[in-house]
Amino acid sequence: MSERRSAVGALLAKQRPLIMGILNVTPDSFSDGGKNIGVHTAVAAALSMVEAGADIIDIGGESTRPGASDVATEEELERTIPVIEALSSASPVVMSIDSSKPEVMSAAVRAGATLINDVRALQAPGALQAASEAGVHVCLMHMQGAPRTMQENPSYTDVVVEVGEFLQQRIDACVDAGIDRSRILLDPGFGFGKHLEDNLALVRGLSSLSGMGYPVLAGLSRKSMIGAITGRSVEHRLVGSVILAAACVERGAKIVRVHDVGETLDGLKALGAIHGEAWWEQ
Repeated sequence: MSERRSAVGALLAKQRPLIMGILNVTPDSFSDGGKNIGVHTAVAAALSMVEAGADIIDIGGESTRPGASDVATEEELERTIPVIEALSSASPVVMSIDSSKPEVMSAAVRAGATLINDVRALQAPGALQAASEAGVHVCLMHMQGAPRTMQENPSYTDVVVEVGEFLQQRIDACVDAGIDRSRILLDPGFGFGKHLEDNLALVRGLSSLSGMGYPVLAGLSRKSMIGAITGRSVEHRLVGSVILAAACVERGAKIVRVHDVGETLDGLKALGAIHGEAWWEQ
């Protein structure tokens, strides 16, 4: 476990951007709901992403799409923990747990996860304490509202400034709870309580968020903003996803969270070649 924990820091120390592969073990996620049900199927999907170039596998047992229903803690545990345990035995890949529940965070870390990826930025009761006691890296995401209602009427005066202010507040809360700054990552929360123009403004202004001094995670893969731009359905948003991932990396994102690992890797290799950086030789 200690080797896995140190592996997160080692990944973040690399000069190249990192690819986080999405593994939703849910029946209702917006893009791949129901696809990875069952431990064997989920682990096979994860190993396929590792083979394609994923640095991190992000495992989630509760959909956070707009309008999603809440999932009971026991059900989320049943969906995620056996997968983490099995993948931990099958591969040394770094695993993150995509959850807001402190009980799930703690159990996932015991099972082998070394990154907590929380769309609620550790605001749930007990989440800060659980993350602090776990001693692993945490990713704090901005979301206006809650998944069920977040897209009903999001409103900002300056979305980049407001997202940055929120993330700084959550950084301060983490530090007060005993979480070392070196273990904090930030996520602006594309699509979480934001209109298309808000999301585009965040892409344009991502360098100011990456300038806060913490690794930034960008998750735009297959999201509705790409559909709004291209008119494409979820299954046909690959090109838009790769281009936006590259745009975020150019603006300082350290990690891109994606469904299509191999294609994203190709795009980032091409981007690196343009800039004279042989990233994947490092």
